[in-house]
Amino acid sequence: MFITLEGPEGSGKTSHIPPLVEYLREKGHTVFPTREPGGTSIGEQIREVIHDLKNVEMHPRTETLLYQAARAQIVEQVIKPRLALGEIVISDRYYDSTIAYQGYGHQQDLEQVRALVKYATGGLVPDLTILLDVDVEEGLQRKKKNNAEWNRMDDHAIQFYQRVRAGYLVMVKQEPKRWVVVDSGQKWESVQGALRKVIDGRNS
Repeated sequence: MFITLEGPEGSGKTSHIPPLVEYLREKGHTVFPTREPGGTSIGEQIREVIHDLKNVEMHPRTETLLYQAARAQIVEQVIKPRLALGEIVISDRYYDSTIAYQGYGHQQDLEQVRALVKYATGGLVPDLTILLDVDVEEGLQRKKKNNAEWNRMDDHAIQFYQRVRAGYLVMVKQEPKRWVVVDSGQKWESVQGALRKVIDGRNS
């Protein structure tokens, strides 16, 4: 089973994955957590370039292509082999982030972005995608308050992140069978409980 967690900045994806993985392992599943961009040596190098605050001149098309390069590598090197072994793979972001951020956020041609994504993934679609939804301003405040990694993708105007969140909600409506929305504005424990319930429902 391939599970992806998506959401705007400060939605809590990264903090929820380790206890979620532990919970599933305790139930007897073999679980492999990963993240995008990254998850491979090549992907982590690309992540550094994309996220470096010095790279302010990076064009949205360059950004989009770099994400696809990292994604193609992790799909072929990590995700497909793990799924073939019958493992559960949980990824902190996947191609929906590109559609949300580089497509809706940067207002690039969505069909062109989707074509690039399909090429990079070889058509691999998650079995379940959970959107951790949070108000944009609340999410950004959370990220600053928690001293989380602050990178180039966190350094846009508020309108950019509003377009990203709106894009996610459009995608949820387009593929309701794949997506589940969890309100991450709740207490952390409530969000974790909701995540476990969603995954148990799909994994039973």
